[in-house]
Amino acid sequence: MEQHGEYRALVIRTLTALGLAALASPAQAEDCRLALLLALDISVSVDQAEDALQRQGLAAAMLAPEVQAAFFSSPAPVALAVYEWSGRSTQHVVLPWKLIENEGDLLAAANRISQSERSDSGSATAMGHALAYGATMLQDGPDCLFRTIDLSGDGANNDGYGPKIAYKHFPFDDVTVNGLVINAADFEGELFLVPFFQENVLHGPGAFLEIAQGFEDFERAMRRKLERELSGLQLGSLQETGHR
Repeated sequence: MEQHGEYRALVIRTLTALGLAALASPAQAEDCRLALLLALDISVSVDQAEDALQRQGLAAAMLAPEVQAAFFSSPAPVALAVYEWSGRSTQHVVLPWKLIENEGDLLAAANRISQSERSDSGSATAMGHALAYGATMLQDGPDCLFRTIDLSGDGANNDGYGPKIAYKHFPFDDVTVNGLVINAADFEGELFLVPFFQENVLHGPGAFLEIAQGFEDFERAMRRKLERELSGLQLGSLQETGHR
């Protein structure tokens, strides 16, 4: 690519803008099996009602019986965090890293998400910057056996550098990025947005895409996605893989 210098400068500015020192201290979770980082889209295309459907849908999905069973399917716990994203410098932690060791931990995390409010409502869709922010959160997070970013969105990148640049310049080794397409915009839909996620967002071994048919379908899609992400990590495979 001919504009590496320009993109590298953008990356450096992004790192500075992140304000890493302001992030909450990570949970001490050396024995956790998965660090799962969920990213919610709050760009200008997402209105207030749709934002609420995301937050309430995520909280409800986390407490669904099959998802709870997946959370606790192994003696090794899961570390969970959530952030919201939109424009180049518009990222905000909704749930700092929390070790989910029991139902009380999961309920507390779901309550915090359901009661949260969006930090911005007028920014563009800067996916590369959102993923860069997620990569830094994972680095400052717990040292789990596996690391996954779960990026939800209702549109393609239209601001700043894209996902492929983020993957090249930020630490994504041993990180899986899954996608949740919210098929809500008439001008995008499955003909454009799904291929965009497949070609640009999905990253790492076993990465997969889930589709929500509108924000009203977000809870169902997130429930399926969480169950798949959490159930795929069994204790036997962890013991064979070993620690990073």
